[in-house]
Amino acid sequence: MKQSSDPTLFGVLSHEGVEPIDIGGTVGVISMARRVLPNVAATVVAPRAGPVRLAGGVTVCADHGIDTAPACDVVIVCGGTGWPAAAADATILAYLRGLRPEGIASVCTGAMILGASGVLDGRRATTRRHAVGTEVVAPLERLGRTGSARTAVAQVVDAGVVTDGGVSLAIDTTLYLLGRLYGHDAMAEIARAIEYDRAYAANGAALGTVIDVAPG
Repeated sequence: MKQSSDPTLFGVLSHEGVEPIDIGGTVGVISMARRVLPNVAATVVAPRAGPVRLAGGVTVCADHGIDTAPACDVVIVCGGTGWPAAAADATILAYLRGLRPEGIASVCTGAMILGASGVLDGRRATTRRHAVGTEVVAPLERLGRTGSARTAVAQVVDAGVVTDGGVSLAIDTTLYLLGRLYGHDAMAEIARAIEYDRAYAANGAALGTVIDVAPG
């Protein structure tokens, strides 16, 4: 367990078509966490450094391309409408395969990209459980059909690789990861600071957190 003064660098892997809430729920939470954990930081990584157009037309600037990405304690893979293209991007998939499983997480349909990379093989995982818009099949069902991961409906699944149930649960996942590194008390203090302690507890009660760290 880290001390509150110990540094941690989170890499937030973005790509064209990421939902802005995935950035807010990861980078935004880590930014607020610095009030409690002053040496926590986040850096946005994308296939190439520079502007990345998100879903809805918002543009963010990636600090690093994958080829220059620093070593991160945890890399969080974002989802959104662009996940099918990201899941077919050889550069992204090779990057993920080169990371330690315990240092990989996803929010929302970022799990679909992890599934395509093979890092979920034999593990339990979750993702968004409802079809939205023109989707015919919900992402969770689609992930289950691949046969590589054992799916579950959950707030967060920790099978070494951490995944979440989608959309605003990006906040829950980032809090969970901070708690995994720094302990429950630090996570609870950050959740209170962002006025999310009640929501985190409610989501946990409704969906549950699944701990299944041994693949297979």
